[in-house]
Amino acid sequence: MDKRRIAVIEDEETIAASLAARLRSEGFDVATAGDGVEGVELCDAFRPDLVILDLMLPGLDGLEVCRQIQRDRHVPVLMLTARDTEADLELGLAVGGDDYLTKPFSPRELVARVRALLRRVERAPAATDDAIQLGKLRIDPATREVTLEGAVVHLTPTEFDLLHRLAKSPHVVFARHRLLDEVWGYRVGSGGRTVDSHVRAIRSKLGSDLIRTVHGVGYALSRNGVA
Repeated sequence: MDKRRIAVIEDEETIAASLAARLRSEGFDVATAGDGVEGVELCDAFRPDLVILDLMLPGLDGLEVCRQIQRDRHVPVLMLTARDTEADLELGLAVGGDDYLTKPFSPRELVARVRALLRRVERAPAATDDAIQLGKLRIDPATREVTLEGAVVHLTPTEFDLLHRLAKSPHVVFARHRLLDEVWGYRVGSGGRTVDSHVRAIRSKLGSDLIRTVHGVGYALSRNGVA
């Protein structure tokens, strides 16, 4: 089996070199770029299976890089940010990011996130799972397609898996740690905020009433939001 290819787009040379060395030691094929323009060119030529992308880049910033590399095909993006604000994180997810880490982070957590992202993207379609119809919302696990009122809505692989898990048990309230276990495949670091950010991203695409918050517990799908 060929090594999975990872592109690291990071302008801080010490961080880029450290990430590349750690990922290579884990068995990945790694290429690096030090600015936004170089990063887009690298992705065009290298065709990575996953991109680790710093949001603060010279030339093109990380958000624009994410938009450009997603134009031809969806590639999972793990964003790195020193700006720990909800608005920045939500914007990053909205333009196609799948997950994020706030600096500083541990190499162990980064590798866990990378492996979890690749598992989700490479997961075989659940052929035994029927499409789920909830009012005007249809979720098809075989094609990994979501439609709302007949129109296809683009979700990232992570957003799809999160929505599908909630939709399979629409009356169940899921704690954040359970969603991390069942959707992300890990429970480390800033995981709870990762769940919150992805819920907000899904709401921005499918409606604010689709997923209800159960304060102090977690999230559940609301049938009223798609009636």
